[in-house]
Amino acid sequence: MKKLIILSSLFLVLTILGCQKTTSNDTDSSTENENYRSEEDTDSSEISCTVVDTGQESCSNNTDKMKCPNKGKAFYGQDAQYVGNKLSYRDNGDGTVTDVNTGLMWQQDPGAKKSYEEAQAGAQSFELAGHDDWRLPTIKELYSLMDFRGIDPSSMNSAEGLRPYIDDEYFGFEYGDLSTGDRIIDSQWATSSVYNADVMNNQECFFGVNFADGRIKCYPTKRGKGYFTIYVRGDSYGENNLVKNSDTISDKSTGLTWMKQDSGSGMNWEDALAYCEDLELDGKSDWRLPNAKELHSIVDYSRSPDATNSAAIDPLFEVSSITNEAGKKDYAFFWTSTTHISERGYDRAAYIPFGRALGYMKEFGGWVDVHGAGAQRSDPKAGDPDEYPTGLGPQGDAIRIDNYVRCVRSEG
Repeated sequence: MKKLIILSSLFLVLTILGCQKTTSNDTDSSTENENYRSEEDTDSSEISCTVVDTGQESCSNNTDKMKCPNKGKAFYGQDAQYVGNKLSYRDNGDGTVTDVNTGLMWQQDPGAKKSYEEAQAGAQSFELAGHDDWRLPTIKELYSLMDFRGIDPSSMNSAEGLRPYIDDEYFGFEYGDLSTGDRIIDSQWATSSVYNADVMNNQECFFGVNFADGRIKCYPTKRGKGYFTIYVRGDSYGENNLVKNSDTISDKSTGLTWMKQDSGSGMNWEDALAYCEDLELDGKSDWRLPNAKELHSIVDYSRSPDATNSAAIDPLFEVSSITNEAGKKDYAFFWTSTTHISERGYDRAAYIPFGRALGYMKEFGGWVDVHGAGAQRSDPKAGDPDEYPTGLGPQGDAIRIDNYVRCVRSEG
């Protein structure tokens, strides 16, 4: 395994602080790589929750890989054209890995799958590398490891030519074992983030990461086959420090500033990229469509339509309500700039539902929340959603294509 140490980033590790969630009404705000966001772009003394880059390196159009376009051209502004805090790990040589960006120390190898009960209880007695203060990670902590250079196996029955959505040069990783009845994509990993509502008609679930197919879904807490589990230690990660400005919301913990309002209507992926690139707001014109990790950083997992009658986001943000496929009041899916690469190609992009992550399942009477508010799935970048009257995939994921937009910019 690699033992690379990015020396220039060590000062950041030493200054990482625990993230304290606060909100304020204070109105004071402070070629491919041309938009590189360096540590000098923001005041590092304020940033306590570094958003780690997705790792995505290639550009694409609605179907295929392409040369990254110039500013003003179609498909400009996608993930690979804005490079952030690059994925960087240190193999400690003792069964642990340190994330140089977040300062979190991780168990390196998950070993065999565990039941969710075993995953929860195991942290209390877990000891590794002379440490006994391990915990089951939150969804925001585990998602910080997501690497969007991965390839979704989709319907493949072999792992040949695939790449997981986690750096397997540092972390132990396995695809599903076909000999036991698993699918290739059955590599779901456990977190401590239990949904405050339920899915699939009264099933309790937790938000977990699938490092085989590159998604967040809410998985049943009662499941025979179990989940991969790695424990983490270090200061808490992923809480927001929000400041309400006139037309924007600043997150002092990440150094990102967001539109307070959303786009107010849906659009396809190409138009979403252009919408943010063309946006002028609060005297600024350097807005962009957020990547998957940036957008995920503002999900509030304490909120959901069924638990709090709200979107899964802090109420400082204004969120458009919609009528969903089941005819209920709900909240939209939001595009990211991150292409969800699969064995089919480059025709999908990642989105996050801030309302119910609906799916059509006959056994549950039609449209139900199957993956939870705050999941991360993918939609076709373009097309007609009417071609998917009962969704797509094993849980009938709702296909909307015309998703909403909340643009972001970096302070500094």
